[in-house]
Amino acid sequence: MSDLIAKTSMDRRIAEIAGPVIEDLGFELVRVRLQGGKSPLLQIMAERPDGGIEVDECGEISTAVSAVLDVEDPILDAYTLEVSSPGIDRPLTRLKDFDTFEGYEAKLETHDLIDGRKRFKGVLAGVEGSEVLINIEEGTVGLQFDWLADAKLVLTDELIREMLKARKDAGTEPDDFDQSRFDEILADDGGPEEE
Repeated sequence: MSDLIAKTSMDRRIAEIAGPVIEDLGFELVRVRLQGGKSPLLQIMAERPDGGIEVDECGEISTAVSAVLDVEDPILDAYTLEVSSPGIDRPLTRLKDFDTFEGYEAKLETHDLIDGRKRFKGVLAGVEGSEVLINIEEGTVGLQFDWLADAKLVLTDELIREMLKARKDAGTEPDDFDQSRFDEILADDGGPEEE
């Protein structure tokens, strides 16, 4: 399993337990992260194979995964389980994600220096074999999927518009949602935040 889905050995153990439960429910595991601290948080991101997930589906996954984790008991301390969608500026954790979101802006980070750098920001250009292609200022770069330490979409106006349109086309947006007000709403709150 890719370390983009589950980075630490504990994350991988949890993914081994939760992954089959999530798949049996008809969803795909996108990411698992156990964040330590005073009150640990177990964050699980999932979605339908065709993308998207609803709040009640997250609840269904949470109930099923919680029951299995209670039996397997991989986490010694008390923790909070959070099941969510990957969101709009989602992490890219599977090779297929780079194909699905071809044409969108993304930030990629590698484990080691590649030609003197670890961070690459540009437009995704799909995949070729096990390489992720990204168009950066210097041209198109191919990075082996295994080299990636982190990857996520960049929140842009175009990405937000496309996701809103996809939700509306799928019938998951309220009928009274006025997409023509999108620019007005963005202007009111200053638009998407940049990192």
